[in-house]
Amino acid sequence: MPPMRPLLELAGGARRLEGPLLFLQRKVEVGYNEAVEVVGDDGVVRLGRVAAVDRERLIVELLEGAAGLDLPRTVVRFPGEALHFGLGSGVLGRVLDGVGRPLDGGPPLPVSCRLRIDGLPLNPVARDTPQDFIETGVTAIDLMNSLVRGQKLPLFSAGGLPHDRIAVAIAGHARLRSARDDQFAIVFAGVGIAHDTAEYFRTSLQDSGALQRSVLFLNLAGDASTQRLLTPRYALTAAEYLAFVEGRHVLVIMTDMTAYCEALREVAGARGEVPARKGFPGYLYSDLASIYERAGCIRGRPGTLTQLPILTMPSDDIGHPVPDLSGYITEGQIVLSRSLDRAGVWPPVDVLPSLSRLMKDGTGEGFTDADHPALASQLYAAYARAAQARLLARVVGEDGLSDADRRYIRFGMRFEAELIAQQQPRSLEQSMRCAWELLAGLPGGELTRLSDEQIARHIAPRAGGVAR
Repeated sequence: MPPMRPLLELAGGARRLEGPLLFLQRKVEVGYNEAVEVVGDDGVVRLGRVAAVDRERLIVELLEGAAGLDLPRTVVRFPGEALHFGLGSGVLGRVLDGVGRPLDGGPPLPVSCRLRIDGLPLNPVARDTPQDFIETGVTAIDLMNSLVRGQKLPLFSAGGLPHDRIAVAIAGHARLRSARDDQFAIVFAGVGIAHDTAEYFRTSLQDSGALQRSVLFLNLAGDASTQRLLTPRYALTAAEYLAFVEGRHVLVIMTDMTAYCEALREVAGARGEVPARKGFPGYLYSDLASIYERAGCIRGRPGTLTQLPILTMPSDDIGHPVPDLSGYITEGQIVLSRSLDRAGVWPPVDVLPSLSRLMKDGTGEGFTDADHPALASQLYAAYARAAQARLLARVVGEDGLSDADRRYIRFGMRFEAELIAQQQPRSLEQSMRCAWELLAGLPGGELTRLSDEQIARHIAPRAGGVAR
């Protein structure tokens, strides 16, 4: 590791302050993304980082409020390194703010190593294929769109939908079936959240006992927008420490990544950058990739890092830049449905537009159950047929449908009410039993995704001895 440059100090160079951005006259040689300490005449040290550099000026992103800064008396220090996060073995069970400072009244974090919050460069050749199944307790995910260890699988929500409740439920139940409980950890990051939501996250994880195996980062809506840009990076740095230093399997849940992107748009606008789609900066794709691509498995390392980012779609628009670009970078998406939520279905997961591209690598024989892939495929096909029958019924009326179409409509109603809807977390085995019961209500000739042996073993006994 190269030695740090001697501390540089700049006094009297501050020219103006625009929101969270401090503009300085350039009098020192510093680099992009370097850490900064801004000291006002009140003696308070405010953390920041270099956001832009040109021949005449420096732009510093302040991570804390600028109230009380007197520009002529402001002193700016440059330690000569990027922002680092000091981590140690006592990080689990802690509640931290968006930049890793304790909020739980406990002592400072013990530090055994300091890691760059931007992550270290990873040779793509060192990546291993994500494998193995992570059970979330949500049937629509575990059975139909399985989460695989090392995957990045976003959840697309919208305003007013219960994504926070789903995030807490997953954090409380998630487990890696092939590993001991002490080998699995959760890093939970709330980005730009309200005070009551932050308290809900904290109390829910405490009450469920999940906080003991978790690290909770809380960035509030009232915090500086520039701090919002760093919260996912601090959370992922803690996850990388737990995964690649301590050798744990880590699931990172981040909500809401749309708040992160809106903060990025705000800061880019303050810098005077030329906007692209919907006012977001043109580098939104690469910026999101720098976060999402920190998930994965590294060959030769025992730990893994899995991501479940949650984002809200403005105006329920899945083509909005945030979900659109996230879908390109990640390996699928879990989509929530407003119509299911209005119907009282919880969790309101719409399985038809949902997809897990790595499901085939973490399910089936040796991972979950040999019949799991075929069962999921048959459920998807039957529910898609039910959706078609519903559309046809709107045109010709249910009386004009065939007996098969009416049976599929009844299947679709039961699918949503009995399989998708759940009041408690389910194991995969419980989800599969419920699914076999549902398929037993369909004619045996319609079960084209199942083998004759699977029909005889699972469907016939539930259908009175013969597949109807």
